[in-house]
Amino acid sequence: MRPALLLTRLLAEPSLVAGLKVDWTSLLTAARAESLLGTLAFRLQGQALPDPVEAILASVRADAAQGKVQALWEAEMARRALVPAGVEAILLKGTAYAAAGLDPAEGRSIGDLDILVPRASLPQTEQALLAAGWEWVKEDAYDDHYYRTWMHELPPLIHRERDRMIDVHHTILPLTARRRPDPEAMVAASVPLPDGLRVLSPEDMICHAAAHLFADGDLAGGLRNLWDIDRLLRQFSAADGFWRRLHERASLHQLLAPVHRAGRLANDLYGTPLPEGWRVWDRADPLYRARLLARDGWGRTTRPALRFGFYVRSHWLRMPPAMLARHLLKKARR
Repeated sequence: MRPALLLTRLLAEPSLVAGLKVDWTSLLTAARAESLLGTLAFRLQGQALPDPVEAILASVRADAAQGKVQALWEAEMARRALVPAGVEAILLKGTAYAAAGLDPAEGRSIGDLDILVPRASLPQTEQALLAAGWEWVKEDAYDDHYYRTWMHELPPLIHRERDRMIDVHHTILPLTARRRPDPEAMVAASVPLPDGLRVLSPEDMICHAAAHLFADGDLAGGLRNLWDIDRLLRQFSAADGFWRRLHERASLHQLLAPVHRAGRLANDLYGTPLPEGWRVWDRADPLYRARLLARDGWGRTTRPALRFGFYVRSHWLRMPPAMLARHLLKKARR
């Protein structure tokens, strides 16, 4: 079994490890490359593993726990900077899962701090963060114009002392994208946490994860993002009426197709329970599946032609053709 596929099987059903002859070097390398090593370490906890493997995974679990503490502290620092400016930040992605105590947070690697604020609050958000020690990462005038005019976020910032990045979003897809989610509805439906921060509603959280995976990027790191979706769907679907509400929110945000694709592929790779009507594959699904699993036992990406096709697709989704051509020409000249 290919390492990436084996990784998905063991994440979904850790007890399978007892009956498999595992090439641990390939599996752990693929998991690290997919940013799923911490998740795998927690999922395999308690299983009978070779001593050297258990020692590695124990260290990984300790690192993941420390990373979670750092991520939550960074969120708290952002909150302290923004409260005097009257801005309530909505946490996104990994930090949101950790702060809300959601299932995807277990062992998850958390990189940058991603927050969502109303677009009208961008000026005071920017000034408050700059005053609190964050600095611009990209100082090029074209990059600054690109982010502020066309993108869904400010140019990235990094804290001068803590060396931690923050991405300030005002919506979840580029302004030039073909799909146009409703950020005001997301802000209005966001859920407060006891610490003064907020997270998206359950349905909007899944819409955002699906948009990030299937309506924006080239599926790099897609197995981790799809695992997030699996965990969220399993956790949230216990509530009455969840699937109906998810369908309504996905329709509102013009994300019904990406959300359904996310469900189908999560069901295929992780066994995510789905309503019967969600399981009908379309002709493109096998290509998405192949792209998600394009990783060898050395952690290297495979299927370069397929990956290039998804890279082109990611840019095509982000910008109209004429604008994309001008942007790529500008980047090439630089």
